[in-house]
Amino acid sequence: MEGRENGERRTGGPLLAAAVLVTGLLVTVLVSAGLHVIQRDKAERVMDQRHAMALAAVQTEIGRYRAVLETLAAGAASQTEFTWDDFDLSSSALADAKLIGAAAVAFVVPAETAGVAAAERKWRALGASGLRMRPVGTGEHFFTVYSRILNDTDVAGVTGTDLVTIPELRGAFEEARRLRQTTVSDTYVLLRDREKPVTEQQESFVLATPLWSRGNTPHFIGWAVLGLRGQSFLSGILQTTSQGHLFGSLTAANSDGGRVTIADWSVPGRPDLTRSSEFDVGDRRWTLITRADSGRLPGAGGHPAVIALAGGVLLTLLLAWLVHVLATGRSRAREQVEVATRELRETEADSRRQAVLLGAVLTSISDGVIVVDEHGGVLVQNPSGRRLLGGVDADPSSPEEWQRHYGVYRPDGVTPMSLQEMPLIRALNGEPSDGVEVFIRNGGRPEGVLLSVDGRPLDFSAGVHGAVAIFRDITELRRYETDLTIFAGVVAHDLKAPLSVARGHAELAIEDLGGDFPAVADASEAVRRVVHAVDRMDTLIETLLAYTTARHAPLRLASIRLEPLVLEVISDRLGHRAGDDGPAPRWTVSALPPVEADAGMVRHVLDNLIGNAFKYVRPGSAPRVEVTGEAVGVDRVRIAVADGGIGIPDAEKPRIFDSFHRTEAATAGYAGSGLGLAICKRIVERHGGEIGVADNPGGGTCFHFTLPAAIAVPEEDSAMSTEKADSDDDAVREALERALAERAAILEAAQLPGLGGGPPPVPEPQRTKRYEGSSADTSASS
Repeated sequence: MEGRENGERRTGGPLLAAAVLVTGLLVTVLVSAGLHVIQRDKAERVMDQRHAMALAAVQTEIGRYRAVLETLAAGAASQTEFTWDDFDLSSSALADAKLIGAAAVAFVVPAETAGVAAAERKWRALGASGLRMRPVGTGEHFFTVYSRILNDTDVAGVTGTDLVTIPELRGAFEEARRLRQTTVSDTYVLLRDREKPVTEQQESFVLATPLWSRGNTPHFIGWAVLGLRGQSFLSGILQTTSQGHLFGSLTAANSDGGRVTIADWSVPGRPDLTRSSEFDVGDRRWTLITRADSGRLPGAGGHPAVIALAGGVLLTLLLAWLVHVLATGRSRAREQVEVATRELRETEADSRRQAVLLGAVLTSISDGVIVVDEHGGVLVQNPSGRRLLGGVDADPSSPEEWQRHYGVYRPDGVTPMSLQEMPLIRALNGEPSDGVEVFIRNGGRPEGVLLSVDGRPLDFSAGVHGAVAIFRDITELRRYETDLTIFAGVVAHDLKAPLSVARGHAELAIEDLGGDFPAVADASEAVRRVVHAVDRMDTLIETLLAYTTARHAPLRLASIRLEPLVLEVISDRLGHRAGDDGPAPRWTVSALPPVEADAGMVRHVLDNLIGNAFKYVRPGSAPRVEVTGEAVGVDRVRIAVADGGIGIPDAEKPRIFDSFHRTEAATAGYAGSGLGLAICKRIVERHGGEIGVADNPGGGTCFHFTLPAAIAVPEEDSAMSTEKADSDDDAVREALERALAERAAILEAAQLPGLGGGPPPVPEPQRTKRYEGSSADTSASS
């Protein structure tokens, strides 16, 4: 009995599936046949609608062309003397009408052979400047005297050409004059198109409207003529009305009774529907033939019968298969559940291993890691991060408590860092940051620690909106950089000392080499070149020292006003130009917002940019510099230094801030090391800003850079910052003096020749000439 039941179950499933298959296929065939009939009827109706729209559009456009041409003719006939200004005014509306396929509109006049010269003088006097009538043969001639191009791709017109040589135009003109109404010419190739390649020429036609004077005895004046290209006309209309679904063909009956195809229009597809309609155009009979692929017509395409047949067969097969599976597949379903359960357990175990591994990595690394959610709550913090932040056990519940828990300051260790400046808050706002220096001082870190922080928005794959920050201790690195600064100062002193000795001996040699002998003059010139070379080497050492310290020297941030700093730089630069016979510099300083920056480094940037403005000028031109500033957002200030100098080529702008890069013009006539702008870039980027260059609209170059805006600091904090900065500077200065003293002792003990003397003192520049500049908000003189 059990075997019989098993056999019935085994055979019942396939039989039921076969019944479902046969029934489904029969229903599908019937539905598909019905949809095919419905679809064909719908395609016929859509085709009728599309053809009617195309025919109406062609008739409407032809009627519009005729109306605007007759309006032009009526306006011309009302004038006593139809001048070029009258034609230009009345035909300008046609240029704005965007007539599809229209090539040009013209005014054509008749003239007998004997009257050609008089007619030419008449129309020239009426404004047809440069008109030259070129008659062909004898008898009556037709000349174009005025013409307006209506297509942007066409060139100048054909005024002065005798149109009597074109049979199609001659016939249209004579018929229009005889009937006193607008006529259409036979198709032909426009004169302006006959120079084009044959493949680009189109069958075209013209509309001609006669002009008769007003009054009791009207006389004939000429014709207003509108030229149309057939292919452009038909394609423009069908492309708009059919939306790429209709093939089109436009034919016309010529005066000899023959039919000519004016234009053809094709679209993708295989047309199986055709419509044809005749209509009148002037005194001619035109025919519009449209065809379409029924499968591509909107609302009638898509082959629903085929889709229904294919879909029905597919669904029937699927349903039969499902019936078979449901009838015989309980055991298979049980096996699949067991396999899925096993895979889920393996995945869960793997996830646990990954979580353990990630926790071990976070615990092992020396860099601090902290992850916060969208509200600033701490999600993850590794032991290194907790240790670097002072070992605070209780995590703050909101960002507003970070300052109280951790003690977050700017790199100066005094100025509290605002919440919006913190890398984690910037990352929560979608702004990644790298290498942001933060000073932490709290109960767990009373001596303070300088951290470099990288902030990133949390990847969306985590399923949580938040941010992650990685920070490392750079306190020792900054101390090492301070040692490098001291070392650079010692090296600079050692390098400049022999240069000073060499320069002193060279100056003595110049004084001793007196006389007018040629040999003495040559020797004096050679020694002067030595002095100039020593000066260039000394400048290069100073520049390299500034280039090094711009990267490694610690920032002494404070709120500073820029106007006095800029005016001081300009004053020093003008002082160095004392005695210069060149044109006096002109300068302007606008009101500049205060910034939070290292005053010494910012002064170096301003001195370099203003110095370049005074330096890189064309011979005989007055140096000109304009310094402006504005607030950008809530925490940035943008300073611009514009000059009127030699400028920078566009190809050189991307590389102008590279080390040792100089433009060809600067290399040819101006001294320099190619490090000045590279130093400026280092200083600005260390302040978290950007620097760039653009052309000055008034000629020359405009450099611009951004710095942090000044923040409101209490007086005690400002004093503490100044005191700390002074103490740090004193410590560095004392270390440098000790290093120099030790170095001098070594050199003296070794008794090295030529290295015992220091550089001679440089006197303050004598400001013997007064320069004055204008300023929008501040003025100063030097």
